[in-house]
Amino acid sequence: MLLNDLYKKIPKIDELLRLDNVKEALDLYPREAILNILRNILSTYRKMIKFGNQLDVSIKTISQTFEYELYKEFRYSIRRVINATGVIIHTNLGRSKICKDGINHMIEVAENYSNLEYNLEEGTRGNRYSHIEEIICKVLGCESAIVVNNNAAAIMLVLDTLCKNTEVIVSRGELVEIGGSFRIPNVMKFSGAILKEVGCTNRTHLFDYENEINDNTSAFLKVHTSNYYIEGFEKKVSIKELSTLKERYNKIIIEDIGSGSIIDLSKYGIKSEESLVQKSLCDGADIVTFSGDKMLGGPQAGIIVGRKHLIDKMKKNHLLRALRVDKFILASLESTFRCYLDEKFAVKNIPTLRMITYKFEFLKKNALKLFNKLNGIDGFNIEVGEGFSIIGGGSMPKEKIKTYVLMVKHKFMSAYEVEKRLRYNIIPIIVRVEDGFVKLDVRTIEEFEFDEIYNAFVKLRC
Repeated sequence: MLLNDLYKKIPKIDELLRLDNVKEALDLYPREAILNILRNILSTYRKMIKFGNQLDVSIKTISQTFEYELYKEFRYSIRRVINATGVIIHTNLGRSKICKDGINHMIEVAENYSNLEYNLEEGTRGNRYSHIEEIICKVLGCESAIVVNNNAAAIMLVLDTLCKNTEVIVSRGELVEIGGSFRIPNVMKFSGAILKEVGCTNRTHLFDYENEINDNTSAFLKVHTSNYYIEGFEKKVSIKELSTLKERYNKIIIEDIGSGSIIDLSKYGIKSEESLVQKSLCDGADIVTFSGDKMLGGPQAGIIVGRKHLIDKMKKNHLLRALRVDKFILASLESTFRCYLDEKFAVKNIPTLRMITYKFEFLKKNALKLFNKLNGIDGFNIEVGEGFSIIGGGSMPKEKIKTYVLMVKHKFMSAYEVEKRLRYNIIPIIVRVEDGFVKLDVRTIEEFEFDEIYNAFVKLRC
């Protein structure tokens, strides 16, 4: 075909503007940006024809090209991915997924005005924390509660309010570093509390705490070592043991639980050393802090629960203004805690709990469904095998949960090349590479995501 004939087949801009997908894009994005995309597509086609490429310049092909270029131009920096790693609370992938009711509640609050700081009964200014305090206290049986933007902020507020310029006794075995080189001693330093280390890395006794009590001691701080563990010759002092010193010397006990378990997972076959928030309070902790986006399965937040007279002091601390949460966090957190009014309902409807407690038979069934969808795609050898998922997010570092995985090899590409290309998919698919295989753990893959995974594999076929 002559060059002139090919050039004549290229549609004009006015013709492309009548395409349904282009008209939809014009309702969502600036007109000039859409026109630039179309001009660039047509310019590229002309250049390729000039250099002798025999191209399909039909309306249908250009429409498909427009879809891809539109996505590249306007895709968000933070966007959805498919988690096929088997790490349930994946810090790098946004930690816990929020329950459907929480999402719907956030949308309702986002699309409309709300009574965020308005008392509907009295018609006066209200308090944003009143929306969440009652439901937290009802679920946990605590006297009072307040919420800040993360658990490090929660510890900061507690120490700044209750322990400024006084000594706080902490076991050396609990001076942990969490993600991003964020360390408990540094948090204490910035809060104005004075760290008093006791015991050894592996063993701390009750007398270690008692020997360091003086007139300037305000509190004992317990920090749950949720992201590592010590085995062998080790000893920790429990909250219940510390309570004997609290009563004798009139001090307070603060516990940073971190991951925030409020359901005993052992009844679901999960061996857990995570402290339950309710148990800590029952055993004598005056203040307990924990995260909203780990084992609780909600949004990122730092939750503080405990004695009312102590939390009332925190509510008056000016630091709270800098650490406060917005209406979206409050809306999703309220919905998350409402799920916990019924444990069975929570396990079924909170994605984190649901994935942790999946039956092994269910995972096998899903693995076979995905295998049947992918098996036979040219260039791939796929097997179904057993493996292990982990909870992640600094929670239960020892616990591995049996799962089913798809083990994938390509005829020509290495596992790392396949992993890279899956990661570059329009909806990125994040996998594990182990023993020369690409592994997809079905525990963290939703069934509605199977089609997208299939489409991604089809693009990689021979």
